[in-house]
Amino acid sequence: MPSKYLEPNIIASLEHLELQARQVVEGFISGLHKSPFHGFSVEFSQHRPYLPGDSLRFVDWKVYGRTDRYYIKQYEQETNLRAHILLDISKSMQFGSGAMTKFQYASALASAFAYLLIRQKDAAGLMLFDDKIRKTLPPRSVGSYLSQIYAEIEQAAPGKDTEISVVLHEAAQQIHRRGLVIIISDLMDDPAEVLKGLRHFSYDQHEVLVFHLIDPQERELAFSGEIIFEDLESSERVKTQPAFIRNSYQEKLQSFLDFYRIQCSNHHINYNLIQTDMNFEEALTRFLIKRKRLF
Repeated sequence: MPSKYLEPNIIASLEHLELQARQVVEGFISGLHKSPFHGFSVEFSQHRPYLPGDSLRFVDWKVYGRTDRYYIKQYEQETNLRAHILLDISKSMQFGSGAMTKFQYASALASAFAYLLIRQKDAAGLMLFDDKIRKTLPPRSVGSYLSQIYAEIEQAAPGKDTEISVVLHEAAQQIHRRGLVIIISDLMDDPAEVLKGLRHFSYDQHEVLVFHLIDPQERELAFSGEIIFEDLESSERVKTQPAFIRNSYQEKLQSFLDFYRIQCSNHHINYNLIQTDMNFEEALTRFLIKRKRLF
């Protein structure tokens, strides 16, 4: 099942690119990442009927006891990297002044990262959140899993308020194995509290990638005349003339962005600010090439 957010030209541009983990991760050594362990482990994938020559040690005797038929337990190797993609589906993400809303842009990013990870035989999982985690797909590396991830992203729609900091702590408590955490959001919440949530992942030794999405109108406030602004989450309305507040607004917004940029850098969190009028393919390719040069 193809993703409606990934056009064929974007998939083609990703064919020779990889998403590598910078930190040491746990599991089987597949070539892209370093592992602190020797050997490898496996996790259950599915059953298949027993065939002559199959080893009896892989027979599922519990299934035999229920069905009186022999079935073999098949396993897939646990990859050396498990990635969790956290996608913000709160109300504020539905804003868009151009060709794509923040949610559409975020969904394209999430779909692209899932495609990259599973294509390189790493495991990708998905968490959809607003004021709490709404859907969780645990990381898996089988190619057919992409369809399930795409379907969940495409069925999602912005709807509730934001509680990013609460969600990040909850997610960190659910992720027990060290790996990669990718957060795609407009980060419209108290920055100091969001940072605490991001640091929770770092404390647990996950590598954290943050993609902070902002619409160009949110940055420029390039409206004219008398405008009524409505908060997409609280529905509060304010009538004003943007020309009178533009300078003050932009100063406060820049402080908001600078806080994330500086504090994420100080705590070794990979922070990426993306304006949604930036060509999606170009933004993604630029990030992956820049990241590859860091190794």
